[in-house]
Amino acid sequence: MINAGALAATPTLTGPRIRLVPLGPQHAEAVFASLQDAEFNRLTGTHQTFTRAAIDAYCASRADQYDRLDWAFEDTATGEYVGGLAVNEVDADNETAGFRIDLVESHRGRGLGPEAIELMLAYLFEEVGVYRVGLEVYAFNPRAQRSYEKCGFVVEGRERGALLWDGERVDAVLMGLLRADWRARHRI
Repeated sequence: MINAGALAATPTLTGPRIRLVPLGPQHAEAVFASLQDAEFNRLTGTHQTFTRAAIDAYCASRADQYDRLDWAFEDTATGEYVGGLAVNEVDADNETAGFRIDLVESHRGRGLGPEAIELMLAYLFEEVGVYRVGLEVYAFNPRAQRSYEKCGFVVEGRERGALLWDGERVDAVLMGLLRADWRARHRI
């Protein structure tokens, strides 16, 4: 059963190298800057252009959301913004959730994404009571797919031609992880 109280306020979660903190107005400048990176937009399938005012409003509104969790993650040593992680599509009836993660270019390839995902998974499976966590990753991002697999996610299917990017159709790879599988990996 989903613990709705665990979704009422986004907690701070700390790992060895990163800290997940509630996304707020103090992150707006870094979020806006990340959206100016063409490769970031390609990897996330982001076609939309955002104004700074829209990002300011979005970051300011996150504390008022009770059906999702929005984190910024920071380097514990420097406090620098590393990226964002959002738990969305929470389905209390079916005890499922989806998530998305993004990393700024200067922090990709350092293993910080899997660390953030593991913190999120522990919270979702042990505190929120989620049974299954799902995601989609575009086929042109095998590095991200390997990161998800490192965290225990398995490929469950494909949405063929789900993204149109620069005139070419790209598949979305669907991945999922069950609480029992996560617990077995962590011997819980």
